[in-house]
Amino acid sequence: MKRIGFLSFGHWQAVPGSQVRTAREALVQTVELAAAAEEIGIDGAFVRVHHFARQQAAPFPVLAAMAARTSRIELGTGVIDMRYENPLYMAEEAAQTDLLSGGRLQLGVSRGSPETALRGSEAFGYVPAEGSSDADLARQKTELFRAAISGARLVAGDPRMTGSSAPLALQPQSPGLADRIWWGSGTRATARWAAEQGMNLMSSTLLTEDTGVPFDELQAEQIAVFREAWAQAGWEREPRVSVSRSVLPITTDVDRALFGGRAERDSADQVGHLDGTMARFGRGYVGEPDVIAAELARDAAVREADTLLLTVPNQLGVDHNAHLLQAIAHHVAPALGWSPAVVPS
Repeated sequence: MKRIGFLSFGHWQAVPGSQVRTAREALVQTVELAAAAEEIGIDGAFVRVHHFARQQAAPFPVLAAMAARTSRIELGTGVIDMRYENPLYMAEEAAQTDLLSGGRLQLGVSRGSPETALRGSEAFGYVPAEGSSDADLARQKTELFRAAISGARLVAGDPRMTGSSAPLALQPQSPGLADRIWWGSGTRATARWAAEQGMNLMSSTLLTEDTGVPFDELQAEQIAVFREAWAQAGWEREPRVSVSRSVLPITTDVDRALFGGRAERDSADQVGHLDGTMARFGRGYVGEPDVIAAELARDAAVREADTLLLTVPNQLGVDHNAHLLQAIAHHVAPALGWSPAVVPS
């Protein structure tokens, strides 16, 4: 395991026990947790993106704020639903944010996940062309976005302004950003497609296929398919692969009160119907640090990935989530071969 990051859904709700009662608190605390994670030595701070829900929505302002408060930690998304995006405006936002961060963005994009809104992207003005699907729309927009951040000349110049009609690229450009785009994949087929396109793999916590094998083994198979397709495509650089896990070490009485009842309930995969197909959701890891360290070390997909994203219960607030990350960094992650990054002085 080379890198460990946290993944926050950015929930907020004014309910008993929540330390994140407003949208402002959710945003400010996400920035504060990124700063705390960097001090601990964690490698990445990622945000989940959802629309029409009390969660993180527009990621670039908060990513830029995180960049201003940190100097080393990777900053990313997991994932941006491309159906909702204007790919050229997103390319400008991404490049500017990446430049402000010093080249630390790691952007996960995809078709998106199950959402609260019915045809939500259509409300944003984006409707798939006749005969095409939501997935087709997301892939087409991703192709244009990636072309834009790679410096493709996309529109003819106006001779009255530029002196010629030579095609123009979007500005600014951020070198290296194109190699830091990840595709959020929920199947082996989409993992193969991501490799063929030259994108890193962000394997979903929910696989929309079920072959009867445990989640971690199915996910490890997905990673193997991705890496084989990457090699066949002949890409020169080494791809990155991430998986996400819920990891809640119990080291205090407060932890035990909050999470103790989940240890048995979260110890097995969940299988059910989703969008007309069988889907499998991975288990969580809850309990004494040495026990979950041993369990994680046996997780087939965690062994195959180079990056582990820890989903955090953000409504518990910055202090408790920093406590959880500290416990993982000190008592769990070393069993995976991870060591903390050098913290800037």
